[in-house]
Amino acid sequence: MCKIISIINNKGGVGKTTTTLNLGIGLAMRGKKVLLIDNDPQGSLTSCLGYQDLESLKSTAASVLWKYANGIELKHQEGVIHHEEGIDLLPCNLEMSSVELALMDREDKNLLLKGYLSLIKKEYDYILIDCLPSLSLMTINALVASNRIIIPIQPEYLSVKGLNNLIVTSNMIKSKLNKDLRFGGILFTMANLRTNYAKDIRNLVIDTYGKKIKVFDSVIPRSVKFGEASAMGKSIYAHSPKSKGAQAYSSLVDEFVGGRK
Repeated sequence: MCKIISIINNKGGVGKTTTTLNLGIGLAMRGKKVLLIDNDPQGSLTSCLGYQDLESLKSTAASVLWKYANGIELKHQEGVIHHEEGIDLLPCNLEMSSVELALMDREDKNLLLKGYLSLIKKEYDYILIDCLPSLSLMTINALVASNRIIIPIQPEYLSVKGLNNLIVTSNMIKSKLNKDLRFGGILFTMANLRTNYAKDIRNLVIDTYGKKIKVFDSVIPRSVKFGEASAMGKSIYAHSPKSKGAQAYSSLVDEFVGGRK
């Protein structure tokens, strides 16, 4: 059964795209069939996988969703790119902003991504959705379509400050639009746990939320290797397989697969 996971945080720059990419490719390296969906008009996930000329893409998440919403027949795996590291990608670009506005007045506006994924999810073990840092229509669509949420956060006050609002919003969507939505876990990223400040923030999150939401044991360190990998259109495993970042995401994959329900 396919697991659909939204990688989400309302704060930008906390490692959502890096986590989507490296968790997804890590799962593929373990023999899983994985689709990554870029749900952000900025196309960060698409760019980080090596597709820099976003406006030249002939088919994207936006065009596919538009066709689905208007009952236009879709070809098998239309818009999906097969990446050399073993995952599939549904890319995104600025066209998504226009499509989002055009769909805003529809009664079924929150259900469109879920409907589209129902057509293709049987082909995958995991679908990971990289969400933009705002509660937009497409973010709501992602949460409605998902079984699980993973929340990457930095061990910093401002990152943790917005965590409660995100949890409240997710619970509201669960109660009104998607009863199957669960929290997959909170993941600390860009972290240096050698500092007392970072340790204190992590302990605060565990004490506050840990009884109801899993806080992953795996912690992703801050590293220039992630930026280098993104610039090359590769995962951390392909760019720097022996780095601490690669080891951390490999540990996360093991923890995620071993602990999922």
